[in-house]
Amino acid sequence: MSQHLSYWFKQALEREQPLTTYTLDQDIEADVAIVGGGYTGLWTAILLKQQQPELKVVVIEKSLCGSGASGANGGCMLTWSTKYPTLKRLFGEQQAKWLVEESEKAIYEIEQFCTEHEIDAELFRHGTFYTATNSAQMGQMAPVLEQLDQLGCNSWTECEAEQIVLKAGSRQHKEGYYSPAAASVQPALLVRGLRQVALKLGVKVYENTPMAFIEYGQPATIQTPKAKISAQKVVLGLNAWMLDHFKQFKNSIVVVSSDMVITEPVLDKLSAMGLDTGVTVVDSRIFVHYYRDTADGRLMLGKGGNHFSYGNKVDVMFNRQSGYTQLLRESFNKLFPSLSDTEFAYNWTGASDRSVTGLPFFGHLDSQSNIVYGFGYSGNGVAQTRIGAKILSSMVLDLDNQWSQCGLAQGPLGHFPPEPIRWFGAMMVRNAVRRKEEAEDNELRPLVWDKWLSKLAGAAGKADKLE
Repeated sequence: MSQHLSYWFKQALEREQPLTTYTLDQDIEADVAIVGGGYTGLWTAILLKQQQPELKVVVIEKSLCGSGASGANGGCMLTWSTKYPTLKRLFGEQQAKWLVEESEKAIYEIEQFCTEHEIDAELFRHGTFYTATNSAQMGQMAPVLEQLDQLGCNSWTECEAEQIVLKAGSRQHKEGYYSPAAASVQPALLVRGLRQVALKLGVKVYENTPMAFIEYGQPATIQTPKAKISAQKVVLGLNAWMLDHFKQFKNSIVVVSSDMVITEPVLDKLSAMGLDTGVTVVDSRIFVHYYRDTADGRLMLGKGGNHFSYGNKVDVMFNRQSGYTQLLRESFNKLFPSLSDTEFAYNWTGASDRSVTGLPFFGHLDSQSNIVYGFGYSGNGVAQTRIGAKILSSMVLDLDNQWSQCGLAQGPLGHFPPEPIRWFGAMMVRNAVRRKEEAEDNELRPLVWDKWLSKLAGAAGKADKLE
């Protein structure tokens, strides 16, 4: 594995020593074969076994469970409440409300699951702050919250100016809202914990077992380097790595980086800043800053949207040392001037699969009734993968319910242009966003051209950008 694995995954593996893994080396049969040992695959395996314990469920993972995006993200468990305008536009008011409520419910369900199964994932359900760090960002949340108020599903409260400065730990915040329906988690500990629960439920988990290809049929056949799996049903939970095998999705997402840095332990300084332990903080940028503390007294800062992968190649940008540490250092020093002399202990970059809508999508692969897939979480999937698993498990079990029939189960709802137009367009928009937000940070008026291009980064509006 790359030496630039995320801090989280390194920490998780150190706690799990000695590491016990199983590699598939002989042909097997399964009722359900799940490809991908991250959140989506493991949650789906667990829900299937909980509903039908007699099912023979197999999970294969090309490396170790959690070595992909599930173990490298920022560990911010957020909801779809700020995505309500997009949800309403796509699916109508009632389903949008239901998805918002289910996304908030997922936070509490995951917390309860960890408690019941004794998963020490350093999960703190201490809420989140959504903030504005300059005058241009102020007021963006108000229209969204007004709609949620009218529906009776608004979990957000506005903070007093001094309150947000104290609780979010930075004087850069000029406005803020708080919701208790959010949490922080050590993401790799969570996914490794899910693996343990899946094993206890009787799921067979084979790591270091990549899928070479899949043959359609009843049953379907999954070929791995040393053996094949004959499966009545198949679930593809590969996240952005879907594109390595299924080119039909090449225009359904763009692969964009999210870069993270984490400090050495600075518990005393964090206490002096006033940052609430366990809260997550997200600003109102298009390519957001997000940060939180950790159980061992570190501060993690991440920023999305730095790099777009040409041709949506994932491995060339994943589990690598970040190329944007200077950019993150500048943001870090501006947010936390009292920590400007603090060294970064680790930095890494992860790949996010950004869909056109900013929402995940699910469906049957090439109209194959026994092969389902789900991906496109757009950097906001730590909690939402449990919702994805409810959709996928319902589809696998042929249940006619609100999950299998929901709007997210219609496949991709839009496409990006082909290369090289997509990459050149993405970089043009990214650079315009940077110029626009730099001007706003300096309380200057951005160029009209930059404002217009920036709108292309998300037609649904900036309140949707909680990645």
